[in-house]
Amino acid sequence: MTRTLRTALKRRALLVAALLFVSAVATDRHAVAETTSGPAASVDALTGLYDQVSRYSAADYTAGSWASFSSTRNAAATMVQGGDKDATERAAARTKLQSAADGLVMVRGLKSLVADYRTRVPAKYTAGSWSPFAKALTTAAGVVADASATEREIAAAKTALTTAAAELVAADEGTFQTITNDTFWNDTSGNPIYSQGGGVFKFGDTYYWYGVHYVGAELYRTSPTKQYQNDVTFVSIPVYSSKDLVNWKFENNVATANTSLPDGTKLGGGWVGRLGVSYNENTGKYVLVVQGPGGVWFLRGDSPTDTFDGVTVQGQITNSPTPSTGDQTVFTDDDGKDYLIFSNSSGRARAFVSKLRESDSLYAEPAVQIGYCSGCGREGNAMFKLDGKYYHAASDLHGWNSSVSHVIESTTSNIQGAYTSEYTLAGTEMDYSHVTQTGFFVTVKGTKQNTVIFAGDRWADFAWNGIGYNQWMPVTKTGAQPRFNSVSQWEFNATTGEWRVGAANNYVLNPNFQADRIIVPQVIGWTNFLESGPSSIVTNINGGANGSRFALQIGAAQAYAGGVRQQVNVPAGVYKLSLFARTSGSLSAAQVTVTDAGGVSRTLNVPASSGWTRSELAEIPVSAGNATVTVRAASGNGYLFVDDLQLVRTSGGTTPPTGQRYEAETAPAVCQGTIDSNQAGFSGTGFCNGNAAVGAYAQFTVNASAAGTTTLRIGFANGHTSGTARPANLIVNGSTAATVPFESTGAWTTWSTKTLTVSLNAGNNTIRLDPTTAAGLPNVDYLDVGATPA
Repeated sequence: MTRTLRTALKRRALLVAALLFVSAVATDRHAVAETTSGPAASVDALTGLYDQVSRYSAADYTAGSWASFSSTRNAAATMVQGGDKDATERAAARTKLQSAADGLVMVRGLKSLVADYRTRVPAKYTAGSWSPFAKALTTAAGVVADASATEREIAAAKTALTTAAAELVAADEGTFQTITNDTFWNDTSGNPIYSQGGGVFKFGDTYYWYGVHYVGAELYRTSPTKQYQNDVTFVSIPVYSSKDLVNWKFENNVATANTSLPDGTKLGGGWVGRLGVSYNENTGKYVLVVQGPGGVWFLRGDSPTDTFDGVTVQGQITNSPTPSTGDQTVFTDDDGKDYLIFSNSSGRARAFVSKLRESDSLYAEPAVQIGYCSGCGREGNAMFKLDGKYYHAASDLHGWNSSVSHVIESTTSNIQGAYTSEYTLAGTEMDYSHVTQTGFFVTVKGTKQNTVIFAGDRWADFAWNGIGYNQWMPVTKTGAQPRFNSVSQWEFNATTGEWRVGAANNYVLNPNFQADRIIVPQVIGWTNFLESGPSSIVTNINGGANGSRFALQIGAAQAYAGGVRQQVNVPAGVYKLSLFARTSGSLSAAQVTVTDAGGVSRTLNVPASSGWTRSELAEIPVSAGNATVTVRAASGNGYLFVDDLQLVRTSGGTTPPTGQRYEAETAPAVCQGTIDSNQAGFSGTGFCNGNAAVGAYAQFTVNASAAGTTTLRIGFANGHTSGTARPANLIVNGSTAATVPFESTGAWTTWSTKTLTVSLNAGNNTIRLDPTTAAGLPNVDYLDVGATPA
């Protein structure tokens, strides 16, 4: 089960595991293909089975179970390689080998969890939460070392350790990290994040993001200026890990096109789509539920980042009128029970909730219909829970286009009980859910507040509807119903659960006129107004600035005056207005005006230009409240074209704190060497003692709320007896920005700093210290970003 792992659930976990283990263990076996009976079939079956088990590694299993299996496998190898036994003997050998394989007890997942959790540092957590975690870790390590540990003991240790890790409480209040939408996201190594139609699940103290990698996503990222219609060739299901939901580390491709069921059916044999992952306490396995050839596939792994094996496929869920599912996600309730949220595959008018079987999570039980859309269809089915209510959300069914988000909410405490009629999620109307459809939700239960993240899918590799595949926005509830907050940039603290609007947020909604996805006379989010001339002077057109698909057009072949306007709520501050525009014909007026809540207006006059040209008006004071953005044109026969309209606050209000510190010993920082703590005076819990080699670098991943220059301060010590400097190149986002000498500080316990000014991009940046001599780096303690120059 996916776990936030409540304390009450932890108390009953071992009891539940004991009660259900007998039924669960029968399915908790290696995915080894069965074959038809008979001596002739067994000749082939022995070789086939041996080929599979020959890849098993002793490190993945308990020593006791491996000893028996190993001798049986060796005997089978002799028979397979010799090929001189009759069919009856080979059939008997196959049966014995199968039995030995079934008797193996896997410990790989628990071993990897123990290794990971041993990196946690007590000082970073409250004493009350650390004590039970340390105890669970010690117990789990003992189970790993136990040669005769049983499957039940391993599953119980894994569950207890995961539970204790989930309940760790940070000793500090965390930091705000920046989420920037409308851009392509990279992992901590700088590689593209390819993850669509998936979900984020918290196991222990770590978030894991699973999704689908399609070929079309690669094509669109390389050239996002055309449509790649229906290019859904399946590549893999990657998994990324994160502690803060912003910095994502690639872990593994948990499944590929060659992942297969026991009967040999391959996952890559057709459509592979919407998915979710469940942790099952009773088996200690992680179960990935995904749309695949023939229905809903169930894959299983021994850890969140394991390579998953196909186990079974469910062609149709009882009570659903059609095979497979339309769209689907996995939702985990507060009590740890997991559910498949889906629509029926044909028409998709019906919304269902199906509980995953508690014994092993390998079957979706008979579904309960919770919603029905008469005469319409819904896709992107997903669920979240807020203030004790369940909310099912979905988008319009029209080929991956963006739309408002449709919600039904529970009227009882039963997830499979009664729900209200459908209504529109507030905040999704003016830009169609930030030009997305519902993907999945992430609920973060922070130390100060709970926040729900709307993870929207922008299926750009099919639709050419804007940059970026994943758009994440916060959902809040200040009244009776939840509200979607459409922000292009925001900051989030995963520890406290708090969020705030980012410094580079664009307050204009549907600023690229992409949301409609078709040519319309009334662009969503904008209100037409006409001063004179023909009744229709506004439309969106194909062909925007910088290769985008759409832009706004105001004009007519006869005299006119008018345009569009939009009202948005903004905080007080000083703003900058910018846009791309081009004109044709002769215009007597081409302008964009910002009018604040006090009625004060500032106007940007757009110059005539036959090509797309960027214009801006800075230093616009705006009072708090509803501001109106107006695009107006007037002409006898000319046209004004506008794209990428932005209204960004440049100052005013509360300024986020500067001087954020990134410790060298804390992920996602990378140290090519060791993390040591034997030289007094360092910050945090340790420092990076790099290897003595050219290129043995230390690297930090930092967030900038907006592009621009900033000050870096590097804490270091160089106490080598020779007194020589240890120079290093400062490499920012792959380009060398400076060479830092790192002179001798006289002693390893004498710490000093180097201060430099560099340019950063909005969002994630990599800052690397790359030594240029064989002595390597000095000891590197921390990196301060936005520091006051020393």
